[in-house]
Amino acid sequence: MSRPEVWARLKEEELADHVDGMSEGELGEFAYDFQNHAHDGQLPPEGDWYIWLVMAGRGFGKTRAGSEWVRSIADNDPQARIALVAASLGEARAVMVEGESGIIACCAPDKRPTFEPSLRRISWPNGAMATLYSAAEPEALRGPQHSHAWCDEVAKWSNSHERATRSWDNLLLGLRLGRDQRVMATTTPRAVPLLRRLLDEKRTQGLVLTSGTTRDNAANLPTKFLAAMDAEFGNSALGLQELDGMLLDDIEGALWNRALIERCRNDALGDPPLRIVIGVDPPASSRGDECGIMVCGLGAGGVAQVLADCSVEKPTPERWARAVAQAAQVWNADRVVAEANQGGDMVASVLRAADLALPLKLVHASRGKAARAEPVAALYESGRVVHADMFALLEDQLCGLMAGGTYEGPGNSPDRADALVWALSELMLGKNARPRIRNI
Repeated sequence: MSRPEVWARLKEEELADHVDGMSEGELGEFAYDFQNHAHDGQLPPEGDWYIWLVMAGRGFGKTRAGSEWVRSIADNDPQARIALVAASLGEARAVMVEGESGIIACCAPDKRPTFEPSLRRISWPNGAMATLYSAAEPEALRGPQHSHAWCDEVAKWSNSHERATRSWDNLLLGLRLGRDQRVMATTTPRAVPLLRRLLDEKRTQGLVLTSGTTRDNAANLPTKFLAAMDAEFGNSALGLQELDGMLLDDIEGALWNRALIERCRNDALGDPPLRIVIGVDPPASSRGDECGIMVCGLGAGGVAQVLADCSVEKPTPERWARAVAQAAQVWNADRVVAEANQGGDMVASVLRAADLALPLKLVHASRGKAARAEPVAALYESGRVVHADMFALLEDQLCGLMAGGTYEGPGNSPDRADALVWALSELMLGKNARPRIRNI
């Protein structure tokens, strides 16, 4: 039985008596002994492993586990030379070193290392050292030697020009100091080449996998956070990835896959949109399942940006029309493109009732959803579309649109995906490629 389990079984008064009997020094040791507070997934596996991969949901405690592992290495090995690798140097410093669950916070005040930001170096009193690296600069890892490494959010490392895999390979090639070289990698799963490679090579790499969910660490998480995560991802397949820590499999023959969407994700857009279009896929009936409402923009660089998902579920006509009008006002939309195959006049009148000045166009689909989606999928393939955030329900639908014309994703219809296709077609595919349009 682990120590956290022992403490959990102790009655509150017994635990209080135990703590009350400690000296000041013992209280300090108790508070900073991670084994007293960790859940099983945060403790290193036993045995002779080379790579410990912690692939778990958000809030599992991956950062704390990584920081505590580094601290234990440094405390017990004065010769340790540890590489700390993150997606960027800023994240390495803000999360791995100075964060609330970072290395400095995990160390007792009298045992905290010295951090020298200009040198990217952490030094412990006993001589152990750690150096910060950015996975966006693979060549920085060519040459330096290390005995251990902690790699944080490896699935978030840049895949442009194979930077992620090059950084990983250079790190391993320099892992040749000491007698027991080991790597810890922590990440929320994403379908990226490096993570799939690690899992495929699990047996030959000496890799031990620890999986876990957000709720494994529920005792240390705010109730509001858990509720927010359930609201954002709980009804989506992507929730299995973000909350349950599962790597999602792609559907063979789908127009989109998870790896493609991850390559197109960019939450730090530097190209302000000059034109904004909102795509709308209205419900087929007055009590349809969903109204897809997607906000997309186009910047001076010619790359389309998926900015927001304002879709509403099971709405009345008045409710979804108000949602469209509100999105148009908030985003100062230049155009609202709405599908009008079923009840075009009704769609127009409902939207006009919500906002008479709405810059509206109705589009009539002459081809099936998949056929309309194929040229938009090609825009993703060529790097001409980016997602400014993670849109769980939309992305689930995109990954269910099949090249043969069928839909194998969640729900009865890909309403969000269809709205996205209308918006991106208006922005990117040109006048000749657009569906037939009627001005209102």
